[in-house]
Amino acid sequence: MAEGNMAEGETSMTDFRDSAPPHIRDALCLVLDVDDLVAARRTAAALAPWFGTVKVGLELFSAAGPDAVTGFVEAGFRVFCDLKLHDIPNTVGSAARVLGASGASWVTVHTAGGEAMLRAAVESMADGASRVGAEAPGVLGVTVLTSDQTAGRQMLEDRCELAVSTGCAGIVCAAPDLPVTDPWADRLVRVVPGIRMPGGDIHDQSRVATPSDALDAGADLLVVGRAVTAAPDPVAAAVDLVTHLAGHRS
Repeated sequence: MAEGNMAEGETSMTDFRDSAPPHIRDALCLVLDVDDLVAARRTAAALAPWFGTVKVGLELFSAAGPDAVTGFVEAGFRVFCDLKLHDIPNTVGSAARVLGASGASWVTVHTAGGEAMLRAAVESMADGASRVGAEAPGVLGVTVLTSDQTAGRQMLEDRCELAVSTGCAGIVCAAPDLPVTDPWADRLVRVVPGIRMPGGDIHDQSRVATPSDALDAGADLLVVGRAVTAAPDPVAAAVDLVTHLAGHRS
């Protein structure tokens, strides 16, 4: 159909060269796995029209500290702070209190750490946020890493239940694990890494999925990294990603 004859509400694929539709942009998180904050800011700025959230992981946080979160918040991004906290409850609580004041929207904690550790993370995150008058980040319980080749059903179910009972806002899981987590879908945001375009390189991930397959399976937020950032033309890769999702959803 020619653009001039498009029905109301229909979007031309060429429009995605400028930006993503809001509902798609809100579902995409850009991974910034670099150790240079300036480079990360440049990448985020270049891809901001297609990604509403950025992921600050251990590498960037180790290089730049809390500035790696606050700068992106000030730039208008939601920040997924992926530090995968896992230690004794007191240590995790102390770290969570600092992160609670950072402005991040999400912070990851390993569910393998157990009930006391998760409660310490949730409570301390809220305490840190309240001290600066901010909204507390949602704690995301990491279930099983996407680099692990298998995830037992019972383990996934137990970790979802633990996340709910300790007040976590959501979980991080691989796309193939989403069906197992369906009973908790109304209580937990489901964040899915390991996203690859059809036929794309899976790199060091064992359990991956295409963007459309992950959304169809119930993912709320897709974490996208090298499929875009390692592409010869990251902007073109972002446009392809959004086109893939928009075409699938139309």
